[in-house]
Amino acid sequence: MDLQNEKCVMVIDENLPLGIIANTAAIMGITLGKEMPEVVGSDVTDQSGKEHLGIIEFPVPILKGSSDIIKEIREKLYQPDFQDLTVVDFSDLAQSCKTYEEFIGKMAVTLESDLQYFGIAICGETKKVNKLTGSMPLLR
Repeated sequence: MDLQNEKCVMVIDENLPLGIIANTAAIMGITLGKEMPEVVGSDVTDQSGKEHLGIIEFPVPILKGSSDIIKEIREKLYQPDFQDLTVVDFSDLAQSCKTYEEFIGKMAVTLESDLQYFGIAICGETKKVNKLTGSMPLLR
């Protein structure tokens, strides 16, 4: 990932309970790590000799939005102009499932238009990410 020309953000529904917001960020972060393992730095050692696993090498701002705004962004991401971006979404359907097999089964019979997105992570060319999220405030 070229840090000068690329960016990664998460947009999370600010109206969700704090625990669901934290869970949404964690799930999307784990998936980004799987999709983009090259952005996770090497393990580090502190002064006392204790080792710590590597973390992502650049900031990932978490922006606030509503479920409607996230849905609009998700729909735009299906357009050809944005297909080169890495996108992770997390929905009400995913959050409600107890097993991955349940998630697979429910997604297979659910229209995309019926999903309520809790959050979306977007990584790629800075101009494209900014076009979608550039004016959004940080979630605090």
